[in-house]
Order: sequence, then C-alpha cells, then structure tokens
Amino acid sequence: MTPEQVARLTQLRQDLHKIPEVSGAEEKTAAFIAEQLYGYEPEHLLTGLGGHGVAAVFDGADSGPTVLIRCELDGLPIEEQSTATYRSIHVGRGHLCGHDGHMAMVIGLAEHLSRHRPRCGRVVLLFQPAEETGKGAAAVIADPQFKNIIPEYSFALHNYPGLALGEIAICTGPANCASRGMRLRLTGKASHAAAPQDGRSPAAAMTKLMPSLVALGPGGERTPEYALVTLTHAWLGEATFGIAPGEAEIWLTLRTVTDKRMSELITAVTDEARRVCADEGLELDLSFDDVFDACTNHPEVVEVLALASKSKGYHPQLWKTPQPWSEDFGQFAKVSKAGMFWLGAGEDVPQLHNPDYDFPDAILPVGIAAFKGAIDIILNDTA
Repeated sequence: MTPEQVARLTQLRQDLHKIPEVSGAEEKTAAFIAEQLYGYEPEHLLTGLGGHGVAAVFDGADSGPTVLIRCELDGLPIEEQSTATYRSIHVGRGHLCGHDGHMAMVIGLAEHLSRHRPRCGRVVLLFQPAEETGKGAAAVIADPQFKNIIPEYSFALHNYPGLALGEIAICTGPANCASRGMRLRLTGKASHAAAPQDGRSPAAAMTKLMPSLVALGPGGERTPEYALVTLTHAWLGEATFGIAPGEAEIWLTLRTVTDKRMSELITAVTDEARRVCADEGLELDLSFDDVFDACTNHPEVVEVLALASKSKGYHPQLWKTPQPWSEDFGQFAKVSKAGMFWLGAGEDVPQLHNPDYDFPDAILPVGIAAFKGAIDIILNDTA
C-alpha cells in the first residue's frame, strides 16, 4: 500500500470512530459504508442485510468459488474515555472493540478489488450488523438476499490486545467459546415485613443458587470439557423496609468451548435451579439472551490463512487454545468453510471493551494484506 492509501484509510477509520452506533441501530454507519462502496463500482451492492448489513460483490471473469470477507458495523454502549480529536461524538457509545478498524480494512480491500477483480469466482465484502449481541450473523444468513451470495469460504479477523503489534495468530480448531446470557426469575409471594411467614420469599433460594450454579462452571483449562458460569447480576424484591420480597432474578453468563458442552451446561444449571425452587415453593422462569455459538476454524481455511500471511511476509503463530470471549462469526461455519485470525494490537494496550481502547491504525495494511493473500490463493491461483 502507498503512504497515500494508508493515510486515506487512517482518516476513514477515525471518521468511523467518531460515529459509533450500537447493535441493531447502525443505520447511519451502514449508509456511510454503502456510499464508500458505491464509489468502487462493485457488480452488486446489497443493503438492509439482516437489519443494516451491507455487502459489495466483486465478480471475476471466470466462474469459481465465492469468498466472503466479513467485518462488523456496531459499536458498544460504553462511554469513551479519550482525548483524541476523533473521539466519539455520541454520549454513552464508543467503537471500543476495534470494529471501526475492521471496517476500514475491508474498505481498503474494496479499493483494491475495484482495480484488480479476481481471476475467477467472486469476492463478497460483508459489513455485518449486531455482532456484539450475537444476533447479526444469524440474521444476515436468514435474510432472503443472502441466498444470492452464499460463500464457499468465509474469512474474518479481530484485533487482539496482548499480541505484539502487527503479529498474526491463527487458532487451529476451536477459536472462540460459545456463550449465552441466562436469566432466572424466581417468583414466590410478597408479604408484610412483619409477617414474612405469610409469604414465600426467594431469598433463601437465591443464597443457595448463586454459589451452586457458579460451581457448575468453575472454568480452568479451555479443553472440550471447559465450562464457566459467571454471576453477572442479582435482584431481590424492591428497595424497601416494609415488604418481604416475592420476586428475584439471577443473571448468569455461561461459557464453553463446544456447543455440545453448552447444551450439557444449560441442562445442569436448569436442573439445579428447578430443584432448589421446588424445595422453596417458588415458580421458575428461564430465558436466554446474547447467544453465541462456538466458533471453530476449518482446517483448510487455517492452511489458507497461514499461507496467505507467509506470502505477504508475515510469520503467523498457530495457537491450539481458543479465546474465552465469543464471536458470532461461528454462524458462517454452518454455511461455508470459515476461519478467523487474530491481528496484534500491541502488548501493553487497554483491553477490548475498555473505555480507553482505540484501534491502532498501524495494523491496517497488515489485515488488508492477509485478506488479499487469501483471495489470491483461492481465486487467483497464486500467493
């Protein structure tokens, strides 16, 4: 990439950083991206995919496979702490996961493809909504428009604080854990605080369940048997001295390496909650949110990513331990050979979702180069 191209993409990334929108509300971001893509004259430009998703299609001269490159549109509902001139202009919202950088890299690919169409097949550049809630990828795949761009191969990356700046790492096999939020609502009967015996308070059940449920997922080494249950919120009745409570909620996050282990963990948590509530004479209602399936890299895609990185002068690390956080990119493994790699954001930088995190613009050319390499291997018969 020329210095002028890098400077242009850096400015684009910082412009995106100013205007974060949360999951499901990325309308202005999507319009901004569509305008950028339109200028690169793709054969097709799809909008409204799975909500606010945008996809640009660049066709090759000959028939061949479809390669999808995916990035994310959404920011986070977190107040940014920054003195940067390009800090978020939206109170309570910030691009604090680096999705602004991912978008800028894929726009850089669009610029490249506008001048260098693939020899065969086609490239689909997907700007996906609602990754942070785990709903966006599934919504895109369920959208009727998606049947026109179903890929044989899907690629994505995520910037990685803690990995040296510009270094590439690839997980062989499981890449991201499955996770989901689980809400338990316990209902008894409220009573006067002077006569608690005339009601059914969920307090005793709560004190039993909070440690017993967490004990079902102690964490540890991320093997196929790994399970982690994290207590994230608890609520018992109203803030008053005159009422013995009749309702309570416990919120948990469940996390596993495999979807099979997640099913087992859900069953174990559900059985324990039902047992305790039955003992205490309480009704139990269960619900789930922020559902992420496990993300597993296909062996062929891992090989392509490794070769692509090496062809561009990088030396990827091959990791065997999946990351504990979740990614809805795993949905694309249900319709294609899919793989995600990590791109180092620096060893001594704030963590993702920290209020002071900022994507490092220096790694923009690295991500673009790795994606180019993968496209070259699959569609241009060259690395």
